[in-house]
Amino acid sequence: MERGVDIRRLICSDLGPIAVCGIHGGSSIRSTVSVKFLLSSRVEPPRSIAFRRSLFHSKRRLIAPMAFISIQDGTARDVVSTLFTSGVAVSLLQFWGELAKRGVFDQALSRKLVHISVGLTFIIFWPMFSDSKLAPLLAAVPAAANAVRMILIGRGIWRNEAIVKSMSRYGDHRELLRGPLFYACTITLASVVYWRTSPIAVAAVCNLCAGDGVADVVGRRFGRVKLPYNPGKSFAGSLAMAAAGFVTSVGYMCYFSLFGLIEPTWGKVLGFLIVSVAATIIESLPISTKLDDNLTVPLTSFLVGSLVF
Repeated sequence: MERGVDIRRLICSDLGPIAVCGIHGGSSIRSTVSVKFLLSSRVEPPRSIAFRRSLFHSKRRLIAPMAFISIQDGTARDVVSTLFTSGVAVSLLQFWGELAKRGVFDQALSRKLVHISVGLTFIIFWPMFSDSKLAPLLAAVPAAANAVRMILIGRGIWRNEAIVKSMSRYGDHRELLRGPLFYACTITLASVVYWRTSPIAVAAVCNLCAGDGVADVVGRRFGRVKLPYNPGKSFAGSLAMAAAGFVTSVGYMCYFSLFGLIEPTWGKVLGFLIVSVAATIIESLPISTKLDDNLTVPLTSFLVGSLVF
C-alpha cells in the first residue's frame, strides 16, 4: 500500500492530471494497474515533453531573427532601412510628379509640396537604423542618390518630365542643378555629419523643408504686405516660415526622444526658436533670392545651430 502511494505521488508530480485520471481510486492494485497502463501507453515521459518544449522555443529563437533581422544584425537592419526609405522617397516623388504632370496642382504648389514632404520623410525613418558607424552613411544613400539624379536630369543626360515639372519653377531642367540639388545635399550632409542625435540636423532639415516650403505657400496667398527691404518677400510668408520651422523642429525633437535619440529640454526649444528666426531673417534678404534659399537657409541653420546647441 505504501508503495502504491509512492508511485501515485511520483506519477502525479510528473504527469499531473493524466496520472490523476488513471490512478483515481485508492487501492494499491488499481495503482499498480494504472502505473502499468500508463507506462505501456505511448504517453511520453516528462523529460521528453520538456525537451520538445525547449526545442520549440529554440526554433522560435532561430526564426525571430529571420523575421526581424534588424534586431540581431545591425548591417542588415541598415540595408533594409535604406531600401525602405528609398522606396518611400521614390514613390513620393513619383506621386507628386504625376499630379503635377496631370495638372492637379499648379506648378508652384506642386514644387513646394515636394519641397515640404520629401525631406521630412527622409528623416522620419532615421530611428529605423542601428547605432553602427555605417548607419549614417547608409541613411544618406537615398538623399545622395537623389542628388545624383538631379545632376543627371539637370544636365539633360536623363529625361524625366514629371520630376522637372514638380521640382522646377519654370519647367527648365537646368533649374534642378540649383535649388533641388542644394536640397538633396543638405539632407545628405545632415545625415553623414550630424546624424539623428544632433538637434542641428533636425533644425537644418525642418527649416529648409517645412519653414521655407510653408513660407512660399503662405506668402503667395496672404503676402499682400511686403517687406520694406525686399519686395519679393512678405510679412506673412516670413512669419509662417519662422513658425513652421520652429514647430516642426520641436515636433521632431519630441519624436526622436521617443527612441532615446534626443533628450527634449527647454534649452533645445529655445535653440530651435533662435535658429528658425535666424534662418527666416536670412531667407528674407535679397541675397538669399540671388544665391537660392535652398542654400542660404540650411547654411544658416548649420552655423547658428552650432552656436546655440
